[in-house]
Amino acid sequence: MIRKLSLLLAGALMGASAVSLVHGTSGSAAVAAGTETYRQLAIFGDIFERVRAQYVTEPDDQKLVESAINGMLTSLDPHSSFLNADAAKDMRVQTKGEFGGLGIEVTMENELVKVVSPIDDTPAARAGILPGDLIEKIDGEEVRGMSLNDAVDKMRGLVNTPIELSILREGQVQPLKITIVRDIIKVKAVKHRVEGDIGYMKITSFTEKTMDDLRAAIDAIKSEVPDDKLKGYVLDLRLNPGGLLDQAVNVSDAFLDRGEIVSTRGRQPNDISRFGSRPGDLTDGKPVVVLINGGSASASEIVAGALQDHRRATILGTQSFGKGSVQTIIPLGENGALRLTTALYYTPSGQSIQGKGITPDIKVEQPLPEELAGRDLSRGESDLRGHIQGELESTEGSGSIAYVPPEPEDDVQLNYALELLRGEKSDPAFPPNPDKAVMNQ
Repeated sequence: MIRKLSLLLAGALMGASAVSLVHGTSGSAAVAAGTETYRQLAIFGDIFERVRAQYVTEPDDQKLVESAINGMLTSLDPHSSFLNADAAKDMRVQTKGEFGGLGIEVTMENELVKVVSPIDDTPAARAGILPGDLIEKIDGEEVRGMSLNDAVDKMRGLVNTPIELSILREGQVQPLKITIVRDIIKVKAVKHRVEGDIGYMKITSFTEKTMDDLRAAIDAIKSEVPDDKLKGYVLDLRLNPGGLLDQAVNVSDAFLDRGEIVSTRGRQPNDISRFGSRPGDLTDGKPVVVLINGGSASASEIVAGALQDHRRATILGTQSFGKGSVQTIIPLGENGALRLTTALYYTPSGQSIQGKGITPDIKVEQPLPEELAGRDLSRGESDLRGHIQGELESTEGSGSIAYVPPEPEDDVQLNYALELLRGEKSDPAFPPNPDKAVMNQ
């Protein structure tokens, strides 16, 4: 099958974690509306003018229109939306996997930006930024009162432009003032390491760089562990909210030699697209265990579903998120873009994941630490208000707890996978039998 860059997206809407990309031109012409529709639009116009003229304070016309458009789209499903010019630009940055910035992973703590870790070989790392540093000022402006997104936006910027950070560091009496010159930051979509005789690969998102990063990770693992010693691979898709459909197809193809990976089906009966694999398994047929949980959505579910149906990998963990819808990005020129749900996707066996998710072959719950006990960390498409009802959705719904311990030794699911691959645990689902692959006929 000839590959083509797709307009289709498989990004999951989980808080602010939607991932998507703009390509191509606007889609097919809209179907002409009827007389009643135009009458309703006239009512909208009348209300719009009355709000502009009579609301207690003068409203912003642009915000009124954008809110009206978004109201229409969000009434359809949780994943359709209007992206203004700034939002469309930010979306492109996320899915491209590189941007002008400093190179730090951050979170928010006590109203300050906390550095989780600097990324190796980036301006932040070279400037001496350390894990645990608290950023209190950005170019002299107080961080308190900013949202995390606002702070991140201020730290991003044009390459070769300077930025001054005021840092609070444990052991230092006075704040440190550090000037950093922004550079192109390439975010690793795949992190890898060797766990003795097993290769571990974690895909954090499906961006334009994911397949290249995966290939590099597999090559690095092979160079570190001799083939006769390598027991197999763990592919970690937990907490991965999704991303680009073509990257999900390519990642699946990396482990498959033949057969369908995923199909998408739109509104019309003949609106079906199929994506297949090509010869060549980058892992040379070594055993693979895929980890999923309630944070595994969309593109992650495409990969897990394809490897499960082909019986190429054993899926371990808990029920995935269950986002089986496909978004098409329709560019609107300088006005931004329209993200519209246009299809549902199906695993090779012809099963829809929408509202159901991927059921693991081996269910292994991840215990919560004491400080999180009692908190609702479950995530699922079926819990989203206004979601599209899935063909296989039941009262049980989709999703599960979305939690992964920060330390590998506390990771029950990961350690179960390692023990399976080493033969220290056994289960009828491992290793899977490719002769029992379930394909849609």
